[in-house]
Amino acid sequence: MLRPGPSGAEVLLIRRAEREGDPWSGHMAFPGGHIEAGESPLEAAVRETQEEVGLSLAEHSTLLGPLPPAHAQARARRVDMAIYPFVFEAAAALPAPAPNHEVAGVHWAPLAPMFSGENRTTLRYEHGEFPGWDIGGGVVWGLTYRMLGSLFALVEPGWRPHG
Repeated sequence: MLRPGPSGAEVLLIRRAEREGDPWSGHMAFPGGHIEAGESPLEAAVRETQEEVGLSLAEHSTLLGPLPPAHAQARARRVDMAIYPFVFEAAAALPAPAPNHEVAGVHWAPLAPMFSGENRTTLRYEHGEFPGWDIGGGVVWGLTYRMLGSLFALVEPGWRPHG
């Protein structure tokens, strides 16, 4: 979800709650999760956003469109996963987020420092070093980093991370 902010467009990010056995505990991400039986990727995005941050995309935003699907592999399960991101524009009157137990925090992060590379950083993780953006002490990296890169490439064809 995007909204206008004091210094330009902002994107809604969550900090995942700390949970034993979850390799992404505490990481910055978008609201989202698994598609339930009979559900489309768009329906899952709407449901997961409502569940995780208490915001109804249907009531409080406009769908701008999908981003290209992202692919990842769940290391523990060795299963290929397809992630279907969607971009929404927040309505002017947006209620405060109400995170559930899966979310430790909700953040509206300015896009400009990510787009320009101003807040570029490197995350050292158990599987190596990964490019990312520092968002108030949290790091956007991995799938979230790649999905934001897809958005930036739509805004400016040929966009590449700075650094």
